[in-house]
Amino acid sequence: MAASADREASGKVVEKICCNAHEERFSGKYVEKIKRLPEKICGMMWNPRRFIHALKVGSSLTLVSLLYLVEPLSKGIGQNAIWAVMTVFVGLRFNAGATLRKGLNRGSGTLLAVSLAFLIEYVTTNSGQVLRAVFIGGAVFLIGATATYIRSFPYIKKNYNYGVVSFLWMFNWITVSSYRDQNVLKIAYKRLSTIAIGCVICLFMALWISPNRSGEDLHNSTVSKLERLERSIEACVNEYFSEVKPAEEGNEPMEDRIYKIYKAVLDSKTRDETLALHASWERRHKRHRCISPWKQYIKLGAVLRHFVYTVVALHGCSRTEKQTPLAVRALFEDPCIRLAKEVQKVLMELANSVRHRRRCSPEILSNHLHEALQDLNIAIKSQPRLFLGSNYNQTSNMLALAAAQASQKSYKVSLPRVKTDGSALPEWRTERASEQSRENERKCSRPQQSKIAITGLEFSEALPFAAFAALLVETVARLNLVIVEVKELGQVACFKEFRTDDRISITCERLSMDVRTWVHPVRSSVSMVMD
Repeated sequence: MAASADREASGKVVEKICCNAHEERFSGKYVEKIKRLPEKICGMMWNPRRFIHALKVGSSLTLVSLLYLVEPLSKGIGQNAIWAVMTVFVGLRFNAGATLRKGLNRGSGTLLAVSLAFLIEYVTTNSGQVLRAVFIGGAVFLIGATATYIRSFPYIKKNYNYGVVSFLWMFNWITVSSYRDQNVLKIAYKRLSTIAIGCVICLFMALWISPNRSGEDLHNSTVSKLERLERSIEACVNEYFSEVKPAEEGNEPMEDRIYKIYKAVLDSKTRDETLALHASWERRHKRHRCISPWKQYIKLGAVLRHFVYTVVALHGCSRTEKQTPLAVRALFEDPCIRLAKEVQKVLMELANSVRHRRRCSPEILSNHLHEALQDLNIAIKSQPRLFLGSNYNQTSNMLALAAAQASQKSYKVSLPRVKTDGSALPEWRTERASEQSRENERKCSRPQQSKIAITGLEFSEALPFAAFAALLVETVARLNLVIVEVKELGQVACFKEFRTDDRISITCERLSMDVRTWVHPVRSSVSMVMD
């Protein structure tokens, strides 16, 4: 009884200690979160560009409110001042291109609707009530159907959808209301004036007071994507050859640092297309005397997303259930890390060239990238037992013998017929001798079969690394496409030359051709392993 009481007491003590430890960890976790809360709030709230935009919106709303608050102005405009407020509220966007697009769409749509409504009013002035009603109804049907059909075109829907909607709404309101109310046209004229005032204020604030240009945002986004790719490749390769697994580091599989890096690049398509659309409405760079390069930024973004797919696959190699042992991976760690670093250097050079708006010049890094590919190729060929057995011919003979043994197992066994004459004895001896010979062949083939099993085991262990090496070589191949797109971007956007001569352009062309030449032998070696 005393022993059981002691055990119960010790169990309660251990349980109390565990509960206290759990409470301490739980409370400590939330204490750290509470301490970091002010820092997170300040980081989310304090953004200089957003703060300036908020000040611009507040100032614009105050200016248009004076149309209603100041008595001399309110006498001429009256209750229509609220339309200027609504125009500022709807039209003033964060970027200058978006504001220009919204303001011009709303202004042109409203102006066209009022002009057309005045024309219909002028035509139907001297007609009777019935004829005027028929004419107004036909005009509303014809213009409404035509505008809606034109709005369905992709180009119109992409660029002028808001203007068509404003036109339809304003035209129907003025035309239909003018049938009963003779003062509608005067009200429409005042409303058009207030909308024009609101558009002017929006454009002034967006284009002249600390403008946020969509073209600059798209340019900086492209630079950021190149830098993110450089960091993601480094993190993927280091994680693959690291002895510490991500689960041991306390990171969640889908929310770790690598995932957050390349996820931002994959999710950038819609934002880049929107920025390119808004940037096309902004004024051109007159000092460069070139066409708008925003479409080329979109092409470069598409190539970068295809590049990211390979990075995602590289990241997946460290997450697979079947992994190559660390001892085997250590044999190829140095050439793989070196190749990844050379890819990082090229990506960083491309990011710097786009950031400073100069032509790409990765010719200094080309020889190092070539040497890294050759080192990886030599390292793969130096371990033939892991991939192809001790030698290719021996492995082929083993595989042929295994196929022959497998085919022998598939033979059908026929039951001997029972005979009563003397011919049964010689046949029995012949069958007995053939069975003994087959048994001897099986005994001789057992050592060879064990060699085949060992070779297959080594090959299955090295196969995950072969997939990783193939993907790493594929990143070099896709790097060539990125170089080509950056070069075309420099030509379209009139980037400045890094040097006074034309050697940069020639070097970029030579590098893009050499990358394909270097990748082919390494890819062939890895493909042989995969096959």
